[in-house]
Amino acid sequence: MKKVLIIEDDTEISDLLEIHLNDLDCDVTKAFDGKTGLNIALSEQFDLIVLDIMLPEKDGFEVCKSIRKTENLTPILMLTSKSEEMDKVLGLEFGADDYMVKPFGIREFIARVKAIFRRVETMQQTDPNLKDLTFERLKIEAEKRRVIVEGNKIELTPKEFELLYLMASNPGKAFSRETLLNQIWGYHYSGYEHTVNSHINRLRGKIEKDINDPKYILTSWGVGYRFNDELGE
Repeated sequence: MKKVLIIEDDTEISDLLEIHLNDLDCDVTKAFDGKTGLNIALSEQFDLIVLDIMLPEKDGFEVCKSIRKTENLTPILMLTSKSEEMDKVLGLEFGADDYMVKPFGIREFIARVKAIFRRVETMQQTDPNLKDLTFERLKIEAEKRRVIVEGNKIELTPKEFELLYLMASNPGKAFSRETLLNQIWGYHYSGYEHTVNSHINRLRGKIEKDINDPKYILTSWGVGYRFNDELGE
């Protein structure tokens, strides 16, 4: 049974999500303000946190950032009633795995939740092919999920690490945005490819010296992105 924490001040939405999560055999805990939700998130282990942005006491951005500061990698699905791109970018910047804009369909919500669970289960499986990767000043430690650039540890969100590792494991291979969306997020919804762009841009900002002239993650025009295959060990 999966444990899910819902931090949402709208009781109708919270109750509706709980009903459908129970149908997925999930044990649901609910909090109705950010401060209480954060305390619960840090005191118990969950398989998923569903987090609203507009909350009393402490907003969802602060809750998300505080959770990630503790190196808690529990998947976070953020909910926002706003459609502004800045809300989405901020949520992802603070370490959310995904976001949904209200109002959303329950079928889509369930699809996102299932995709997150599948991704986590895949990550937890022992993969004998996982290996550390080194490209000049960049080192990727697979099992520790750690990235080091010029001797400095770089803090990446789970999705940023997965994107980097996937591409670095296949240098020179061009990945379309749709392929990355499917492989990293575990689902395909036309129109969500900008989520990939946002993650790639932030990933570049963390590992590249010059994001305008990237050395590691290159753009394959008309296709998507690829990892530079001309770098030495």
